[in-house]
Amino acid sequence: MGVWAIGDLQGCYDATQRLLERLRFDPAVDRLWFCGDLVNRGGQSLETLRLVHSLRASSVVVLGNHDLSLLAIGDRTPEEQRKVNPDLQRIVLADDRDVLLDWLRMQELVHVDRELGWMMIHAGLAPKWTTTLAEKHGREVEKQLHGNGYGKLLRSMYGDKPNWSPQLGGYDRSRAIINVLTRMRYCTPRGRMAIEEKGGPGTQAQGLYPWYEVPGRAPRDLKIVCGHWSTLGLMIGHGVHAIDTGAVWGGKLTALQLDSEELRLVQVPGRDVPPPR
Repeated sequence: MGVWAIGDLQGCYDATQRLLERLRFDPAVDRLWFCGDLVNRGGQSLETLRLVHSLRASSVVVLGNHDLSLLAIGDRTPEEQRKVNPDLQRIVLADDRDVLLDWLRMQELVHVDRELGWMMIHAGLAPKWTTTLAEKHGREVEKQLHGNGYGKLLRSMYGDKPNWSPQLGGYDRSRAIINVLTRMRYCTPRGRMAIEEKGGPGTQAQGLYPWYEVPGRAPRDLKIVCGHWSTLGLMIGHGVHAIDTGAVWGGKLTALQLDSEELRLVQVPGRDVPPPR
């Protein structure tokens, strides 16, 4: 048996298949953890989403920012849906779109397995969030997303503000939680996010830290696996295992074994992309 976390797929169906073959994945005995951003940019988002949906009995998924955007697009009018990029348009216009989107909407923002000793998120954690707090805040938003009023949440989630504060309420609170869990890379010690900063460490403005290096951050009792940050690349440190290695940009697609005493990684080539002009 193996439990494998897999970095951002972003619609790279061929690379996903290559990785599953390399892992010799057997759905009868193995389990997969997908770190979010299943779709967008890779050109094969419909096929990728169908594949992960077909593996739902032997996998867990956390939602990334691109997955939430897809859900928001799926809730728009047909006229608006025809204006989005072709990769996502193929999903929202597919015959099985309702099955796929209804399933996607029911996935988690935070996945915790205390027996295994791991937590999975897509992007980051606020400096003062323990693993227990992160799970609690994730469940707050999941309850809205899984309920009948999910459309209003999807329409209200866009925007970089406000920064996280325990005093927030309503959709401001939900938006801040979503931004932390699905978009954050850098922040200040007080938790002010810098969503616009997307480069690797060393490129950020003064006073900002990678979310996992913030001085005075809360102690965390679980190992964390995440994706989202392709310019960071493979990063293992501070109890964090970041495994978005840029498959959609011509990098690699990475799997990390979670139920092994040793650090075990498996990588395959990502999407073929044309060289820069």
